Amino acid sequence: MSKLVYSALFLALSVTGASAHHEDADRAQPAAMMTTIPGETWTVTDWYKQTVYDLGDRKLGEIKDVLLDHDGKTSAFILGVGGFLGVGEKDVAVSYKDVHFKMKDGKWYPVMNTTKDALKNAAGFKFDRNAAKWIPDGVGTVGGPAPRPIKAQ
Repeated sequence: MSKLVYSALFLALSVTGASAHHEDADRAQPAAMMTTIPGETWTVTDWYKQTVYDLGDRKLGEIKDVLLDHDGKTSAFILGVGGFLGVGEKDVAVSYKDVHFKMKDGKWYPVMNTTKDALKNAAGFKFDRNAAKWIPDGVGTVGGPAPRPIKAQ
């Protein structure tokens, strides 16, 4: 999945002023190469797999994915919450605007004004590999076709 995240970031960074809609791909202008990197930018690695904390510095979960809109702007994070060593973990979507960054010991880290319980009670999502997108938990398939019912003989 990290290849998908890095590919999305590359696409977002390579777009200049023009629309980044996939529907416009056949009419895209020639790509403009950048000679400098815009100031105050963050890399996906500043977010991806980072632990998110509450305002009291208690661990809430880990960023599992970064979702971009068609203009290449970050719109949401998928957080893995609950569970132990990945067992019983649930993936929830949170708005980018609700994740803030706090400096501690010379390093930025993500924080949210919420609780573990609120995240555990939020709607869950699963990544559907066939559709290459996040879908509500319990809807469709995740990585393959739905199993066929077994007919009685």
